[in-house]
Formats: sequence, C-alpha cells, structure tokens
Amino acid sequence: MDEGDRAMRTSKLGCLAVRSEREGEAHIIELIGELDLDGAPQLEDALRDAEAGDATSIVVDLGRLEFIDSTGLRLLVMAAERMNNGRFSLLRGPKQVHRIFEITDLVDRLPFAD
Repeated sequence: MDEGDRAMRTSKLGCLAVRSEREGEAHIIELIGELDLDGAPQLEDALRDAEAGDATSIVVDLGRLEFIDSTGLRLLVMAAERMNNGRFSLLRGPKQVHRIFEITDLVDRLPFAD
C-alpha cells in the first residue's frame, strides 16, 4: 500500500453519512459509517429536523452503521426520551453495533422495531 492509499483509507475512518428522507407518513434517518463524537452533530440535526416535521413516525435505520460510541448511544437515548409517545423507533444494526446496545443494557430501553 502506498502513501496515497493509506491517506485515502485514513480519511474514510470516522466518517458518518446521514440520509434523511420522508417516506409517506414516516421519516427515515439512515446512518452509514461510524457514529461517534465527530458525526453526532449530523445526527442531532437530522433528528431535530424530523421532530419538527409532521411525520407520524421517525425511524433511525442502523443497518449500515459500522460503529457507535457512547456519544451516539446518548443521542439515541435522548431522542427516545423526547419522543416517548411511540413516534420514535430504531432498526437494528449489524451484529457488532447491536452488541453495544446489549452490553449497555439499552436493548430493552430503546424502541427497536425489528
């Protein structure tokens, strides 16, 4: 691997892409990559924008998330507490991501839809 390849790989580490769109009565927020301190503001903005809208449900899709840290967990817990009226739900992520929810005992506290 040459220096350019190594720089390219390094620049992709820690990246979060947030895809937020309305699908009928639901607002879907898809997280792609790594949710950590750097990506937290993107997720917070997407959640606040969705909450301000009139969608009857807000779904955060963790299916393409590769990593989540305590900052990301905190944001999801806070969103679930703000929207405790059943409007908020999560779609499970891959095994390594879902394991964090199990270890922190959040599986039963957060509204997983699947």
